[in-house]
Amino acid sequence: MKNISIFPIRIYYEDTDAGGVVYHARYLHFFERARIEFLREKGASQNELIQQQDIAFVVKQMEIDFHYPARLDDLLSVETTLVEVKNASLVFTQKLTKGDRLYCSAKVSVACVKITLMKPTAIPQEIKTLFKSERP
Repeated sequence: MKNISIFPIRIYYEDTDAGGVVYHARYLHFFERARIEFLREKGASQNELIQQQDIAFVVKQMEIDFHYPARLDDLLSVETTLVEVKNASLVFTQKLTKGDRLYCSAKVSVACVKITLMKPTAIPQEIKTLFKSERP
């Protein structure tokens, strides 16, 4: 399994602002969906982690750059790459693109949190193993 995932995103009217371009906060939604699908593809369903292990991955830090405005009905792709696995966190890079055009890019750190305590906790070894086999 590669530590890269591609997730398609269609831009709908609800995603746009009064100027007809994607509202800046919507990019966070696109990137969140893509990270969840990345985890699911690797065998780490967010829902199962919550229900069975009382853990979740929550955004700790995000750096985001807006390069080009996305518009209504654009069909784009989010490329999500896992670049670092730490004891209690993961670091991703994400790019929203269409062909060679880069619309938005981000670096996102997510922390593994024990939900009942709302405190960071070590990522279970079986989850780390899903990611360590192939790094980009």
